[in-house]
Amino acid sequence: MNNALTDVPGILVGHWSDPEHGTGCTVVLTPEGSCCGVDVRGSAPGTRETALLDPVNRVDRVHGVLLSGGSAYGLGAAHGVVKWLADKGFGWYTPAASVPIVPAAILYDLGLGGSTKYPTQEDAFAACEAATAEDTSRGSVGAGIGCTVGKLFGFDRCTRGGLGQASATLPGGVVVSALVAVNAVGDVVDPMRAHQVAGARDSKSGELVDSLAEAAASEDWVFFRSSEPTSSASSDSPDESASESSGPVPDNTTIGVVATNLSLSKPAVTKLAQMGQTGVSRTTRPAHTLYDGDCLFALATGGLDVQIDLNLVGAVAAEVVASAVLDGVRNATSAYGVPAASELTPRRLIT
Repeated sequence: MNNALTDVPGILVGHWSDPEHGTGCTVVLTPEGSCCGVDVRGSAPGTRETALLDPVNRVDRVHGVLLSGGSAYGLGAAHGVVKWLADKGFGWYTPAASVPIVPAAILYDLGLGGSTKYPTQEDAFAACEAATAEDTSRGSVGAGIGCTVGKLFGFDRCTRGGLGQASATLPGGVVVSALVAVNAVGDVVDPMRAHQVAGARDSKSGELVDSLAEAAASEDWVFFRSSEPTSSASSDSPDESASESSGPVPDNTTIGVVATNLSLSKPAVTKLAQMGQTGVSRTTRPAHTLYDGDCLFALATGGLDVQIDLNLVGAVAAEVVASAVLDGVRNATSAYGVPAASELTPRRLIT
């Protein structure tokens, strides 16, 4: 076992990274098809084909999932995954042709290092070409390369985010694993050790600070001053809130995939995605805000046909998602003037 998403048999993972421009994408391939569900918690999601995954809808198999940087521009990269699968004959059968089903989610990394480059379909195709069943990549790679966390007080005080992976094995050979790209507006905490490991930093010392406590003590902080993001149509100065160093960066997201080798129905795998999101809530303060597009896909490859309580599988899914979030920030490297968690002293949480 590699403590990675690929511990689930039948899953391939590949990455394309552009460290110069701070963007990239990650593909999760299940060429033979997997049952898929999704749970979207953030209020600013960027997604493709998620309506198809509703349990009431007909198609119950997907052939790949794309996680990409580049904001909405990055959604176009999904066609590269579709092309790669189609070229190899994989897809949903239709009389005219096999049609690969590839849901996708994006995160905002535009402007990192002054660049507005984003992944294209050629880049996603390259990630498919690089995909293997032994991938253990983590940190500043693929969709995680442009990630940052702790942006409640602006970008100048944030920490590097990243791509994390984790897995667990249950009796009977059941495997539950996760891969997450962490780009949250909130801080990242380790609930087991009661430590904050990444997030907003003090503007003078550079040490980690409690974002929520600092925000709650500020009477004029923009995040609490308004219950909704300010639109450019209602502001005389559209860029004013974005340029204030004290205000939150409005473009964030934690996106990922949780997977198991069980045979699950579409409603069951959707529940798995829903329970898996608890792992984001446990490790991110705050999570699922108006400024996040948090989205978690769930895959059931169906390689193992055993009876096990879905509640247990979902609870373990939350654990591996939480571990993957921490794995992503702990393995990130500093870049673009933003320090990594490995360079900071963890801050003890008040319990």
